[in-house]
Amino acid sequence: MQHDQFSFHFLLHAGDLVEEHLRRRLADLDVRPRQARVLDALGRMGTASQVDLARAFHITPASMSTMTVRLIAAGLISRETDPEEARSNVLKLTARGQSLLSAIHLAWQDVDRMIEERLGADKAAALAILTRELRDGLGGRMPGAVSPGLKTSL
Repeated sequence: MQHDQFSFHFLLHAGDLVEEHLRRRLADLDVRPRQARVLDALGRMGTASQVDLARAFHITPASMSTMTVRLIAAGLISRETDPEEARSNVLKLTARGQSLLSAIHLAWQDVDRMIEERLGADKAAALAILTRELRDGLGGRMPGAVSPGLKTSL
């Protein structure tokens, strides 16, 4: 059976290659691509519980716990008692985490530029539109964005 008869294989392979490019670009910051996404989400959200972040990223709470432990150990986020619910904790960026956001965003711009160089501006823009539509159609959304019908930020 030939794998090239399944279109999604191209998407998966391209995604892996793009993520590897981003991983190399973020290496100097000592941040991994998924960690960068969590830092960006906390930068937009201000604070969030670990459970809310796990839901927003469609990963298990255990996986998010592993990631947050590493980000706390790196001094990029902190865990504090939720001021509205003393039995809960919230996560937020530290000053160091906040200062990394501009470098993370520059790395993301570099990846966008790399995609545009490979495909051309029109195809890169079309790819962005199509992948956003696919993400939305599969029930994904940008962490921290409000879904229709929800009253909270997650």
